[in-house]
Amino acid sequence: MIQRQKMTDEKVSPAAGVLDDFSQFENQLRPKKLTDYIGQSGVKQNLKIVIEAAKKRGEELDHILLHGAPGLGKTTLANIIANEFGVNIKVTSGPALEKQGDVASIVSNLGEHDILFIDEIHRLKPVVEEVLYTAMEDFGIDIIVGKGPSARNMRIKLPKFTLIGATTKVSMISAPLRSRFGSVFKLNFYEQMEIKEIILRSAKLLGVEIKDVPANLLAKSSRQVPRIANRLLKRVRDFAEVENKSVIDEGITKKALCAMGIDDIGLDQIDREILSVIIDKFRGGPVGLTTLSAAISEEKETIEDIYEPFLIKMGFLERTARGRIATERAYAHLGIALSDRFL
Repeated sequence: MIQRQKMTDEKVSPAAGVLDDFSQFENQLRPKKLTDYIGQSGVKQNLKIVIEAAKKRGEELDHILLHGAPGLGKTTLANIIANEFGVNIKVTSGPALEKQGDVASIVSNLGEHDILFIDEIHRLKPVVEEVLYTAMEDFGIDIIVGKGPSARNMRIKLPKFTLIGATTKVSMISAPLRSRFGSVFKLNFYEQMEIKEIILRSAKLLGVEIKDVPANLLAKSSRQVPRIANRLLKRVRDFAEVENKSVIDEGITKKALCAMGIDDIGLDQIDREILSVIIDKFRGGPVGLTTLSAAISEEKETIEDIYEPFLIKMGFLERTARGRIATERAYAHLGIALSDRFL
């Protein structure tokens, strides 16, 4: 049986390639164990088996890839895995690793069975990926010593570590890198009751009392994403404090959501603007992403990665080869008369 280290919150400076991307607020609400992690039951069950099996064998964990929309808990899960396995974790991101030496300096300082977590792993440069191939498979890094005819290849032996990668765009990860992950887990959007449970848990941790009805309102307005749910809870708490309310009730919750421009199903101002522009200016579509981006003065990547997935999931938008089309449900939600397309 391997002797395990106690997990620490060790952070290395960004210059060394490790980023401290945890805000104090988010850290306060992050669960530390799988039993405290709400939702994603299938992922949790499989992770529990992976962790327990590795412990019994006295081996390092297989490399793990977590993918899903932003805010679903990939970073939280990575920290929970390290905590459950009893090892240290170092956190970095794909854009922070610019050259081979960045990878070598981080990995060579890991302890046996420690975890390296790379967020936005799909943004790794090819030269960095090549170093990771041998590091992940053979736990070694090949470097060239010297120059010219006297140059020779040297392999640096690395501790047996586990790489956990997180991405919102799994298709952008190269096939050779993707194939080196022993476990791949997709995080799905949460059910409303799971979001409500997260809100109640977060409120308790923050020392805030919230009633059942406002908790349901926040859950319904959170786009099925825990990070958004916690952010809305924090904003509603601010409104309650300003108005000297000791309990978050339905009235203050509705007032806060209205002030933030969020409706009863979680659409914000930009969501509604996207749908309105497609309907009013382009007769319901289809309209191309570039044209839509110019029409609302928003970056294409922001529309495609942040707003479209939720609008499509909710049935307000269709993405076709010819462009984006507003659905019948979008017309109804905005209170706009149906066009001839639906008559």
